[in-house]
Amino acid sequence: MAEQKEEAVPAKDNKKLFIIIGAAVLALIVIAVIVAMMMGGGKGEKPAKAQEAKAEKKGEGGEKASAATVYPLEPFIVNIYDGQELRYLKIKVEFEMAAAEIKTEIDAQQSALRDAVLVLLTTKTMREVQDLQGKNQLRDEILSTTVKILGPGKVIKVYFTDFVVQ
Repeated sequence: MAEQKEEAVPAKDNKKLFIIIGAAVLALIVIAVIVAMMMGGGKGEKPAKAQEAKAEKKGEGGEKASAATVYPLEPFIVNIYDGQELRYLKIKVEFEMAAAEIKTEIDAQQSALRDAVLVLLTTKTMREVQDLQGKNQLRDEILSTTVKILGPGKVIKVYFTDFVVQ
């Protein structure tokens, strides 16, 4: 009889142990599901909130929606003179427009704009474009060229998004 009591006690301990382990595993699963739902739900909400914020910026008029007012041009690849040899200049230019409606005007004048920028770039030497001052001067020259073609106040700034000399 003493043997039966000793065997019965470990059986109860095993049941308690299985119940505790099962409860712990169940709790971990529940926590993992909650975390996954929160992470997945958060990702779905962020783009919606971002889209609402963009819509508000467009509707306000006082704020600029930068994605709508930047016009990228195809990259330019030109030869420039180094003093001893020819080098290649690859440059990607983007225009910041005063308003999104100007995009149609730039589309209509794109050939003239590309031609003017291309001619301007081919007049440059390696020495003129290698330092910050030269790049800023080139940016200003491209802006003044676009103003001559499109008219004043339509393009506000010129950005270089790629600038490589080889």
